Amino acid sequence: MPELGSDYTVITGCRSCGAKDLVSIIEFGPMPLSDALFPPGQSREGEPRYPLSLVFCAVCSLVQIKETVRPETLFGEEYPYYSSFSPALVDHSRRNVSHLLEMLALDGTSLVVEIASNDGYLLQWFQKAGIPVLGIDPAPGPASTARERGIPTISEFFDLDLARRLAKEGQRADLIVGNNVLAHVPNQNELIEAMGELLKPEGTIVMEFPYVRDLIEHGEFDTVYHEHHCYFSVASVQSLFARHELTLTSVQRLAIHGGSLRTFFSRKGPADSSVSGILEEEERAGVHTYEFYEAFSERVQKRGDELVSLLEDLKADGSRIAAYGAAAKGAILLNYLGIDGRFLDYVVDRNTHKHGWEMPGIPLPIAGPERLLTEPVDYLLLLAWNFKEEIMSQQSEFAARGGQFIVPMPRPMVV
Repeated sequence: MPELGSDYTVITGCRSCGAKDLVSIIEFGPMPLSDALFPPGQSREGEPRYPLSLVFCAVCSLVQIKETVRPETLFGEEYPYYSSFSPALVDHSRRNVSHLLEMLALDGTSLVVEIASNDGYLLQWFQKAGIPVLGIDPAPGPASTARERGIPTISEFFDLDLARRLAKEGQRADLIVGNNVLAHVPNQNELIEAMGELLKPEGTIVMEFPYVRDLIEHGEFDTVYHEHHCYFSVASVQSLFARHELTLTSVQRLAIHGGSLRTFFSRKGPADSSVSGILEEEERAGVHTYEFYEAFSERVQKRGDELVSLLEDLKADGSRIAAYGAAAKGAILLNYLGIDGRFLDYVVDRNTHKHGWEMPGIPLPIAGPERLLTEPVDYLLLLAWNFKEEIMSQQSEFAARGGQFIVPMPRPMVV
């Protein structure tokens, strides 16, 4: 049996408000770390797993996991995620930067700081516009790639000490950007305090993250994993930032990653109509109440059974199936539903840093997409379903040969 990892703790109060009223939404049981790719040919006996429990705070309505795995364990030397391998994500960031340049009066005297800047996929667009930038990312591989591209990057965890050090050096930010990082930090209040310390008095903070309402309504259980400590509604993120005298001034709903929010914060405001509008929508939907979440576990079980039944039927007909996308969400989907070598022959991914490894928890090899040509399959299960249009476009030859795609979310279907 895999060992339970020892380098984790369990919270006793809400990560945002500290309240003890945490109510269970779903228990996943012991799960591997979703980005901890496994060396091929080695015994899985000692592969660690960690409990994974999703809970709801009855006071501030923040959805969060109870377990905190050490950041150094999550984002160590072998951290394999490089944003630039997704053209759709790079283009998304380009359009985001274009909007921010139009919205904010940034020039050559400004400073844009990105927290969790990865391989420079976003900051490159500010830099090309002549805006000074600084990236901060603890993962050595992506940070090194960013520096090779000429993007100044500090390879450290962003915390209050680093923020104060940068501010003392005169590197205070006109704009702080954080895409899909807010959920990754276990100590939410220190993170917001640190951003406030780094931000200039008239500066702006822009955070982008998956929207908990979409996660729950679409049954996106595979987006719950140990790197994601929190899952925000507009109300819960507004409450968190307000505690540190930062005002939510605007919010945008985005389709990316199965449904996301882009939120804008400043010290003064005021808030525009988008904030009041989406808060009213959340109130009507009951997003602030436990009743909104209590049927999630049952919905997940139903969708999971549907996917497993579909795969069983296809295998019974003699079909060969592979998976596309050695994504973090894919590791959770495979492990929680028990989808292994009985169903799938292998996994492919464009990210060359993942080739030659195996999926966490499931001994499935990861190769480049060219394996689909040398070892053809009939179906591709899209583990990275949040980029399904991009993948299906890239795999037009696979489709032309008669291959079909299995999209697991929001409900399993063959396309």
